[in-house]
Amino acid sequence: MLSNNKNNYLLINWLRITFILLFSMIIIGGLTRLTNSGLSITEWELFKGILPPLNQKSWDQYFELYKLIPQYQISNPLMSLDEFKTIFYWEYIHRILGRIIGIFSLLFLIYFQFIKKLSFKSLSPYYLVFILILFQGYMGWYMVKSGLVNDVTVSHYRLSVHLLTAIVILSIIFWQILNLRNNKLKNFFVFDIVRFPYIFLFFLLLIQVVLGAFVSGLDAGRIYQSWPLMGTGYFPDDFDFNHLQDLLNFDIHSLVQFYHRNLAYIISIYIVLIALKIFLSKDKSLYKPITIVLVILTFQILLGVYTLLSNLNIVLASAHQIFSIILILGSLNLYYSTIK
Repeated sequence: MLSNNKNNYLLINWLRITFILLFSMIIIGGLTRLTNSGLSITEWELFKGILPPLNQKSWDQYFELYKLIPQYQISNPLMSLDEFKTIFYWEYIHRILGRIIGIFSLLFLIYFQFIKKLSFKSLSPYYLVFILILFQGYMGWYMVKSGLVNDVTVSHYRLSVHLLTAIVILSIIFWQILNLRNNKLKNFFVFDIVRFPYIFLFFLLLIQVVLGAFVSGLDAGRIYQSWPLMGTGYFPDDFDFNHLQDLLNFDIHSLVQFYHRNLAYIISIYIVLIALKIFLSKDKSLYKPITIVLVILTFQILLGVYTLLSNLNIVLASAHQIFSIILILGSLNLYYSTIK
């Protein structure tokens, strides 16, 4: 907690605004990936790109740079300037929002550190958030670079780190909001036999998000658009599970989708078992948070299935990504409720 009620009031409002900005950033980032817009701006442009192109000459310059990369040459050789403007604005909004979040966080730290003169220890979670935001900006450009030379899309490994970092930042802020709202100072890392199942769920969901990023980055959802089978069977038709050396090859599209599906089944069963344990033990303090998780899980399962069956409808795909974040936050709230 900070030193007085006024500081806490300012902090929780800053956290709420930052949370909304970050959540919006993740949604727009997902749509940027789904619309294949992330490579439309081929330069870093930390300061130069604050304003969008304001005349025809600027638009032509950006478009000519895009024409030099494999995505245009292989996937979009007939793209018009108007079509380019659409994908440009998705990436532009994503970058601008990132700048706003970074500046907003920096101003907050300057205000509380040098004007309010609060201790570094009390601000340490927010310094961590700021450092991760800076890393996230670097990671975003490092990710974009991977699609500018030899491929038509970005590296799914770098994409997963980019997304995972965003979720970690969002989770830290969400945890601090819970602390302030409940006037508590609960530590996230509380490892004991009682709470381990709940924190384990959180990390399972993070692994699933990484696999989801692999699926998105590889466009692996286009390989098998059927459910519950993958082709004619439970296992993907095009993969030979006798080749054990390939079981950890996350460049194989069908294998990545297979892992993503099956971890979803494991997580679903695991959450149901946690729910049964809570209700059988009559721990009424956890009834509400576990019910919220179960409801979110139900929506997420339906969205996952219908996204596949709809030929990856962009609205359903985006909703599926959004609900994965909401499910993670729900699991955090559940874990938070177990810490007395």
